[in-house]
Amino acid sequence: MSFLGRGSGPSSGGINQDRVDMATQELDMITDIFNRLVTSCHAKCISTRYAEGDLNKGESVCIDRCVAKFFEVNKKVGEKMQAVGAAAG
Repeated sequence: MSFLGRGSGPSSGGINQDRVDMATQELDMITDIFNRLVTSCHAKCISTRYAEGDLNKGESVCIDRCVAKFFEVNKKVGEKMQAVGAAAG
């Protein structure tokens, strides 16, 4: 069975709209996270003077650390939210 519900079974009547909606929502969420990551790490690590076309070593290291911290925090927040949701349910 495919992701969008186009399975090989006879009961498959086309695209499963619920799965399309879930995929769209997930794509929107990932796009939002990526945009927040870029905005945050760019503001913290890259000078607005743009003296060079490439990142210098300090900027590269800063971005690597910023991205790692961003994803670590998102992971911890997600785990905490799951724990709270499990305790409430």
